[in-house]
Amino acid sequence: MELKIPYGKQNIIIDVPADNIIEFSCEYKTAPEITDENKIIENALENCISSKRLKEEAAGKENACILISDITRPCPSYKFLPYLIKELKGGDVKNIKIIFGLGIHRSHTSQEQEKLAGKEAISTCRVIDFDKNRCRHIGTTSFGTPVELFEEVADADFIVATGNIEYHYFAGYSGGAKAVMPGVCSYNSVRANHSMMLEENARAGQYLNNPIRQDMEEAGRIAGIDFIFNVILDDSKKIIGAVAGKNNEAFLKGIELYDSIYEISSDKKADIVIASAGGYPKDINLYQAQKALESVKEIVKENGTIILAAECPEGFGEDKFEEWMYGVSDFENLYKKIKQDFVLGGHKAVAVSKLLTSVNVLLHSSFDKALTESIGFKKLENIQDYINNALGKDNNLKIAIIPNGRFVKYCT
Repeated sequence: MELKIPYGKQNIIIDVPADNIIEFSCEYKTAPEITDENKIIENALENCISSKRLKEEAAGKENACILISDITRPCPSYKFLPYLIKELKGGDVKNIKIIFGLGIHRSHTSQEQEKLAGKEAISTCRVIDFDKNRCRHIGTTSFGTPVELFEEVADADFIVATGNIEYHYFAGYSGGAKAVMPGVCSYNSVRANHSMMLEENARAGQYLNNPIRQDMEEAGRIAGIDFIFNVILDDSKKIIGAVAGKNNEAFLKGIELYDSIYEISSDKKADIVIASAGGYPKDINLYQAQKALESVKEIVKENGTIILAAECPEGFGEDKFEEWMYGVSDFENLYKKIKQDFVLGGHKAVAVSKLLTSVNVLLHSSFDKALTESIGFKKLENIQDYINNALGKDNNLKIAIIPNGRFVKYCT
């Protein structure tokens, strides 16, 4: 079987015998009925969940801000922003700001801002990158997390949170209040929230009992999210679903829809897992691509192999992550360090380190061999050659192919 593995802005083609491939079970409770992206957006805005239409909710507000995703996310904000702007203007909102939720990621160039928001938004609204140095304390969650919100958001009369819904390896799901926390909150806020990632229920697909997700929801309520618009994407990043309305009622409908499309499971474990982060921008750096390892870890056998295809043209993507990655061979030491002092960036290196205690990871990326091996991985130049050699030694190997970093559950 010829299969496409997204890598950067291209695809790697590999050929694996059908008999060696593990098949996954998928439950489609709600297949998308509408395929036109514009109609999907319009339908969501015309059928808001637990709220009036956006223009009615925002009516009479002097100013509003729309929170959108940064360059490391696949969310096509430029597709739906014109609709949101039209709705807000229909409610006679005078000033609209578009705010890029960077969290702890790097700032954008003006060209990247235009690419993400689109020319119409750029020409009609004020566009602003989140600035971690301009945050204001507005409250504390029941988990003890300080909500230090970007002042541009705190001063807005009306807040619209946007994003795409997908599985997240410790927040349960992206989307919803995640646009606020970590999107436009301070380092201290994000650090406190993410420090709970070591807890058992902080994992993909978990919502109600997930402390990180529930902390995010509280932060969203404290910030006062007035409206959300979330999309669901297919593997080509096309919009196949959308929800709009009150948070978190609309968000819960969104994750229900997402699960109905993308929840996949297997009752078999693989000797080899070939995983991609999903191509650009999800493999723009290792900090983002690491999520794909977490997504597939349940289906690889003990001492099995994960092949991660991630171009990482921007290298590690975060300084602390890079620093801690050089110590991944000593999990006990890293775990002790993170328990004593939770460091953002370091938290992802700890996750990698823990994974490496039970599986081998081969990395096909733009990193050279020396660097790859210094961070606990093995450099893989050619995926097809590796698979051919492995099957030549054992033609009964079971191989799982996860081309888009999709979360897979192992069912006993």
